[in-house]
Amino acid sequence: MQDLKIALIQAELAWEDPIANLERFYERIARISDDVHLIVLPEMFSTGFSMQPSGLAQPMDGPAVAWMQERAQEFQADIAGSLMVEEQGHFYNRLIWTKPDGKVATYDKKHLFRYAGEEKVYTAGRNHLTVTCQGWKIRPFVCYDLRFPIWTRNIDSAYDAAIFVANWPERRAPHWKALLKARAIENQCYVAGVNRVGTDGKGYRYSGDSRIIDPLGRIVDSRSYAEATVTGVFSVAILEDYRKTFPAWMDADGEMVAGKTPAGG
Repeated sequence: MQDLKIALIQAELAWEDPIANLERFYERIARISDDVHLIVLPEMFSTGFSMQPSGLAQPMDGPAVAWMQERAQEFQADIAGSLMVEEQGHFYNRLIWTKPDGKVATYDKKHLFRYAGEEKVYTAGRNHLTVTCQGWKIRPFVCYDLRFPIWTRNIDSAYDAAIFVANWPERRAPHWKALLKARAIENQCYVAGVNRVGTDGKGYRYSGDSRIIDPLGRIVDSRSYAEATVTGVFSVAILEDYRKTFPAWMDADGEMVAGKTPAGG
């Protein structure tokens, strides 16, 4: 395990226009000056947060996933972000994680945003994903998942960092900022959250507020409103020292389902 360099690309999204968005993100990735190990893009980065996947969603062997694989190979970095995906007659808000060797891992958004009717259009995921990058165990989540601490709980240090990709509106930005910090503190891990900026096709404004937070809840880097690349380092020394000197993780509750606690004395 070694220090991990991460870049979060905070950008405006062209509404329901995959070609324009892929071109924009290619330009942004190409402008990253430092070598990084992981590049993270927002939720539904090729389309915006649309509830109209017909004609926009692509299969796993479609051009959007292929684009991610090509960029990961070209820039020799892991690349992650969520896309509309169609599979076996269902639509998914699916986080795609691509590696420079072409391998792909996926996580389907577990908590669908009822306020926007997402659960009527997309199928919810059931399983966590943990990916290894530079020896770090990283668990990705998508937007609304951030509000659910049981789903994001770090049991027995199952992961070292959590990644949240989002289209989180400006009017609820205080929640985004508070919950990202809470997830880092309670799980004693690094947290990175990437959000879009601008205004979407339904008139919702986004302030970005993409940020990297260390296990003590300190902000490593953050940007708001403007397009920007947020960069930082996940430090092995900070993570291991904090977990060793303040081992609250050893007293954490185990799995809890529907209000039931594990059997015991």
